[in-house]
Amino acid sequence: MTRVGFLYPGFSAEDDYKAFADLLGGDVELSVVHTLMREDAHRVDALLDVGGDEVLDRGARELAAMEVDAAVWACTSGSFVFGWEGARRQIEGVRRAAGAPSSSTSFAFVHALSQLGVSRVAIAATYPDDVAQRFVEFLTEAGVTVLSMASHGIATAAEVGGLDPDDVLDFVISNDHPRAEAVLVPDTALHSAHLIDPLEALLGKTVLTANQVSVWEGLRLAGVTAGQGRGPGVLLRSGSAAVNSALASR
Repeated sequence: MTRVGFLYPGFSAEDDYKAFADLLGGDVELSVVHTLMREDAHRVDALLDVGGDEVLDRGARELAAMEVDAAVWACTSGSFVFGWEGARRQIEGVRRAAGAPSSSTSFAFVHALSQLGVSRVAIAATYPDDVAQRFVEFLTEAGVTVLSMASHGIATAAEVGGLDPDDVLDFVISNDHPRAEAVLVPDTALHSAHLIDPLEALLGKTVLTANQVSVWEGLRLAGVTAGQGRGPGVLLRSGSAAVNSALASR
């Protein structure tokens, strides 16, 4: 059985991973290790602590004991706030401690866009504007054109995890851009497994959510490369080709 491990900060939408596993079916196990969140706050200082080296090292060693085939730091904001090089070094530390190929949700977005050949996006972010702008900067460094960015301004992951599904649908749909090839929803605190297919049907384009790209990235790193023809969304149904890793040193 292929086992992918996820380092997940605190508690909010971790049950999304069981939902994705159920929707994917097959011989895949998605295992979650909860990492320390001293303060639940969508503020840069708090997010730098959430993604700190000691916090991730402790969690990654738990994944090593589970003998995972791949490890993913399942936190978008807790990676992109470090900037491109900082996020890359962060994942190198996870890789060493977990003893397995590793990535983060921020890099998973970049790799997923590469897989699908998408370069123009709209962003529907739950975070406050100053945090969301850092995601824009991260994607821009990867060569992605961000046509629009909407901020929901939510202060905590707990609040995001409790959002009503209809409110999520409305927020994402209302913040599409007509020239965007995909809409990105970057928060692993948001439940999304059962919303991706409805969103793609309503928008007529690809929708990439944080937990979705994290799952896809983990499967890719674990060597699950063939198109499975199942799972929510265009991305998971596309399988995972040999994309060029954005984690290489520049």
